[in-house]
Amino acid sequence: MSTERAIFAGGCFWCMVEPFEERPGILAVTSGYTGGHIEYPTYDQVLSKASGHTEAVEILFDNELISYDELLDIYWSLIDPTDADGQIYDRGANYRPVIFVESEEQRIAAQKSKIALEKSGIWDKPIVVPIEEAKTFWPAEEYHQQYYKKDPKRYQAMHKARERYLALQRFKGKFKFLRKNTR
Repeated sequence: MSTERAIFAGGCFWCMVEPFEERPGILAVTSGYTGGHIEYPTYDQVLSKASGHTEAVEILFDNELISYDELLDIYWSLIDPTDADGQIYDRGANYRPVIFVESEEQRIAAQKSKIALEKSGIWDKPIVVPIEEAKTFWPAEEYHQQYYKKDPKRYQAMHKARERYLALQRFKGKFKFLRKNTR
């Protein structure tokens, strides 16, 4: 087994855990904060935007069972990559989408994946997700961990709303793409 780490930010971390955690080869998914200037930030500090942190998930995975490229594919399916100022209902820099890379190999894979998404025509606006060097990852408070199991009704409502929003955004992008090609 060869363990690797990936860190992705994509809005509220509650909706980022389950889609990764249920995959074979995923060893752990932790909700937390990264990219800020305060050690051991709390949720309230991050929410207030005073700490400079972004909500993110840290994924430990067995790269012999699931690849970083597969994780990138999952990540892109969970976010609106055209929105740099948060995701869905969660607005502000603390909810911005970011791919935090651990190595040059991850950086190259993330860049290739981003370019492929741009060329796909799925989205009608530019892909604006930055690829940044991984910084210290601080686990969030325990009540945030595996939230989808702790409050399944609330999680499902948020998750379904997020899925509907993303489906609508993708549809709008495809519709505009098709209209451009028929003129």
